[in-house]
Amino acid sequence: MAARSLWKGAISFGLVHIPVDLHSAVQDHDLDLTMLDRRDFSPIGFKRYNKTTGKDVAWDDIVKGYEYQDGEYVVLSDEDLKQANVEATQTIDILSFVPAADIPLTYYDTPYYLTPGRGGDKVYALLRETLRKADRVAIATVVIRVRQHLCALLCEGDSIILNTLRFPDEIKDTEELKLPARSLKSTGITDKEMQMALSLVDGMTEDWDPSQYHDTYREDVLELVKRKIKAKQTKTITEAAPEKKQRSAAKVVDLVALLQQSLAGGASKRGKAANDEEEDDEEAKEPVKRRTAVKKPAARKTAAKSPRTASKTARKAA
Repeated sequence: MAARSLWKGAISFGLVHIPVDLHSAVQDHDLDLTMLDRRDFSPIGFKRYNKTTGKDVAWDDIVKGYEYQDGEYVVLSDEDLKQANVEATQTIDILSFVPAADIPLTYYDTPYYLTPGRGGDKVYALLRETLRKADRVAIATVVIRVRQHLCALLCEGDSIILNTLRFPDEIKDTEELKLPARSLKSTGITDKEMQMALSLVDGMTEDWDPSQYHDTYREDVLELVKRKIKAKQTKTITEAAPEKKQRSAAKVVDLVALLQQSLAGGASKRGKAANDEEEDDEEAKEPVKRRTAVKKPAARKTAAKSPRTASKTARKAA
């Protein structure tokens, strides 16, 4: 069955007219939790009601209105919203082309797939391949539902993706944030620290493989649900545990040492050098020796002779 489109219109590209359909590019995997009354675990419902009479209102009796002054509204139907600017509601109007790297990540909002409409395959492919060869993204405007969006059209594989963008006035200024300066000298970062950090990044660099990432928190919650069902705790409310005292932010005394430890950790995952492995083996053996010493008969005899020695032995065993 063909995917249902959210919007039908056309891309306006100079004198070129490209009929397209808009489809959602993402799917929701949020945990679907139902609100319950804790007294009898009945689902909570929400009503649409008239705030003047208190009576329920059916969907067919609901209209949209713009409040132009307190308590006074202009009623706007779907047809009114469409007729306000027919062209804007039916076209993706390309305004310019820019390098993708020029658009800050904070501007990107929601991605959609664009597919060619009837008879639009050739011109759709023309725009797609033009974006690919020019290595540019198209900046356009589009009205989806009742809001105009700034958007970017990007070539991705065989498809054109429309990614809505935030307008500049929607992006908060960073001036009020306390951020360190970009100068290495003013932040006290040494060349050695910078080189070690770059080495750490280089050691952790790999090809992009999105399949290896998944929502581990959601999986853990669903696993908890399974355990509760198995234990027949379906209506048991887990009370909040006492909050753990937050660790105070430690002052970084030796950043180089921390970077060295991080680099060593990365090396461990990819196979350490032989001398590192020997050191780890020696460290791993030490606690085993101490535990074995406690079990020796001689150690027990010594502990029986001296209370102080017994105390030490007990502490070691613990």
